[in-house]
Amino acid sequence: MPYSLKTDLLTEISEDELIGLTDDESAGIVNDERVTAAIAKADALIDSYCGRIETVPFIVIPEIIKQHSITIAIYVLYGRRSSVPEVRAQNYKDAIKHLGDISTGKASLPIPGEDTPNDDIQATHTDEDKKFTMGKKSDGSSGSLDNY
Repeated sequence: MPYSLKTDLLTEISEDELIGLTDDESAGIVNDERVTAAIAKADALIDSYCGRIETVPFIVIPEIIKQHSITIAIYVLYGRRSSVPEVRAQNYKDAIKHLGDISTGKASLPIPGEDTPNDDIQATHTDEDKKFTMGKKSDGSSGSLDNY
């Protein structure tokens, strides 16, 4: 299973841009085979770094790995043309650096299921919440942890 899909690349670049990067035949459409090949190259590069510390290919794909797959695949597609825009080249360098850090233990991959924040958890506070204070309680008696 690839770490990213054409639809994921389209969250980073426009369809017109993707057509320009893959349509060598001037058909006016995205060449899916070239997109798939670029993603495969990106994923193989990711595996070459992460395979030192994890079993690859990933069964559960961490979000950061998906993002690196997108970034590297776009870079690969631009590499088919005469020049890579500076922002794409820098994104690629940053992804490779992070993958290198993962492979040497300087960075870690999130534990499956913990790579996204849990938006369901919300902290709430009510006036009835107890507070720990030193000294006297509000009723005038001395405070004790036994009451809490």
